[in-house]
Amino acid sequence: MNIELFIQRAEALHKQLADLYQTASVLPWIPPDLLPQAFKELYSNSKMVQLAAEQLYQHNAELLQTRSLLEAERLHYYDLFEFAPDAYFVTNVEGIIQEANLATVKLLNVSKQMLIGQSMLNFISIEERDNLRLELNQLLHSDSNKEIILRVQAGRDKAFDASLTVTVVRNQSGKPIGLRWLLRHMNQHESNNLAAINHDEFLCQNRPIHIYSKGEDIPLNPLGIFYVRQGLVKLNTFCETGEEILLGLATPKMVFGSSMTSLAIYQATTLTDVELISIHLNELSLNSTLSHIICPKINQRLKQTESLLFLSGKRKLEDRLNYFLQFLKQEVGELVSDGYRLNIRLTHEDIASACGTTRVTITRLIGKLQQQGLISFDSKKHIIVRN
Repeated sequence: MNIELFIQRAEALHKQLADLYQTASVLPWIPPDLLPQAFKELYSNSKMVQLAAEQLYQHNAELLQTRSLLEAERLHYYDLFEFAPDAYFVTNVEGIIQEANLATVKLLNVSKQMLIGQSMLNFISIEERDNLRLELNQLLHSDSNKEIILRVQAGRDKAFDASLTVTVVRNQSGKPIGLRWLLRHMNQHESNNLAAINHDEFLCQNRPIHIYSKGEDIPLNPLGIFYVRQGLVKLNTFCETGEEILLGLATPKMVFGSSMTSLAIYQATTLTDVELISIHLNELSLNSTLSHIICPKINQRLKQTESLLFLSGKRKLEDRLNYFLQFLKQEVGELVSDGYRLNIRLTHEDIASACGTTRVTITRLIGKLQQQGLISFDSKKHIIVRN
């Protein structure tokens, strides 16, 4: 009901009751003590309703004024959002765009109608999408902002380096409910400076270098990762029967660490003399340049793990061995005159653990490949995978 109409009706009712009460009080044949008590209470309650209606009217006027002020403030902040000079947009935790300002529309070269409902990943170059997924997964479990440097794809022919600053929005219980993004186009000077950075020199700054000899187990810090400056590291775990399972090979310029796995048992053993640089995980969230350098290396480890996972899916043992040799050729192969020389000497036991068989079987199959001329050995017993 309209509040003003309610007040009018309350005032009319009160006037009628007042007239009726006065008329009844002055009639000579009705003694005052005979007026019904209920009638008096009705009249009294009517006055209370009238007062309440007046207060309600006043409160309603105050609410309308407050609503008007809030609406004006909302429009003010909407204009700040819509016409901000930098691209700003909001997504859910899966990265689906829910709101975007005009600068985002212009920078990504797509209409707002087409932009809303799309995944943010659609505008990231394909080779860097895995990096972004890893960054967002870490961000959802922290309370800090994150600046990520990525290659943004805006339309078929337009691509540029961009700085993405991401903030997690949480509800009262601390659960992530959305992401806020600030997208900034990096100019050519900034891009050139980033590309010109020597990774080894940058990562060595103010960080100790850990040196291990061949055959040593490397103690792992769950709050950090290692960058391989020099040498080769074997990554493995153990199954219930105690058999070793190869998880990967950390080659120079690659990273590894127990923080990158959910396995309870994770072991790193040097295959050569190595030099490692330790990096604390907190540094990745605080230093955008460091994050830009490290994330592709994490992606490299992810791809290597998937390659070994594909190896385990091959049914024929001969196929698994051939695939593993091709994997080693790609990871640690050095081009020589008659093929690719593997720069590490894995034992038959190591190869057997990677292929899911016994050392005796691997020895037999390697001998067969050697007879077929598919592999050979140099003077230092390194395998050469023939072309």
